[in-house]
Amino acid sequence: MKKIKRVIFIISLLVLPLICIFLSLLLGRYPLDPITVFTIIFNEMGLTNQGATDTASSIVLNIRLPRALLGALVGASLAVSGAAFQGVFRNPLVSSSILGVSPGAGFGAALAILLFNNTSYMIYLFAFGFGILAVLLSYLIGRSYKTTPAIMLVLGGTIISSVFSSLISLVKYMADPSDQLPQITFWLMGSLASASYQDIMIAGIPMVLGMAGLVAIRWRINILSMGDKEARAMGVNTSFLKVVLISCATLATAGAVCVSGIIGWVGLIIPHISRMIVGNDNRFLIPATMSIGACYLVIVDNLSRILTGSEIPLGILTAIIGAPFFVYLLKRKVGGWL
Repeated sequence: MKKIKRVIFIISLLVLPLICIFLSLLLGRYPLDPITVFTIIFNEMGLTNQGATDTASSIVLNIRLPRALLGALVGASLAVSGAAFQGVFRNPLVSSSILGVSPGAGFGAALAILLFNNTSYMIYLFAFGFGILAVLLSYLIGRSYKTTPAIMLVLGGTIISSVFSSLISLVKYMADPSDQLPQITFWLMGSLASASYQDIMIAGIPMVLGMAGLVAIRWRINILSMGDKEARAMGVNTSFLKVVLISCATLATAGAVCVSGIIGWVGLIIPHISRMIVGNDNRFLIPATMSIGACYLVIVDNLSRILTGSEIPLGILTAIIGAPFFVYLLKRKVGGWL
């Protein structure tokens, strides 16, 4: 019976994001029915050769499909990183930006827009590089205590986040107000409007590597959640394990932020929702968080492009949805975390 439940659980985790991605192909200002979308996909796979207009094919294959795939990847990466950080720091209020990766990536993107006039690959490179640099600096500050206690890492992340937030303000102050400043502002609010297969190929590598690493060692997060003393008593090298977990979570987060901008709240609320469904065991929590995070961001991205005549930045919508939902979670006091 347990084996059957496990198979159903795994299939559900895989199928739900695929359903959300397929539904997102139907939604938009250009209406498409499921038969047309299936025809276009099967034609592209070489399974059929049915008639479909060039406009419909272009919308599905070149606009909506890469956007939905990238949204699923970004949502899964941000959510699972948040779950990993909450487990490592044993704090339900931390998220994937706790060590300064989002402000660092934001500064890198703003600097690239200022220096290279919105050259896309330089924005990816700078955002990813400064996101990693921010986490390294936070870790070095934490190491000044000679070990890596969670509180020192969090304090290091707070300091580095503050520094990079100030640097973002400095870059915005120096930017051309008629051209560069609007680009920096929109990038910082988060969006998938310019998603392409190139984005998936470039940013998908660190995101997939980071998520695969977290899935592979997810049961170790359970040991860290017991506390450093208990983990060391079981023969676990807690410092090395923290470095591995933080590296994987940072890789996934930095990969997501460099193509989507700063999208808050995903890494904070999705782990809590997953915990309400599957419990605190990270063996099940980590994959469930990835699946629900992918579904969540694809749904929010659809809302961002169909609610109004112009697209709403994702960072605004995730905050509007996430803040009241987090208040609801606080009132529920569920999962033994809150």
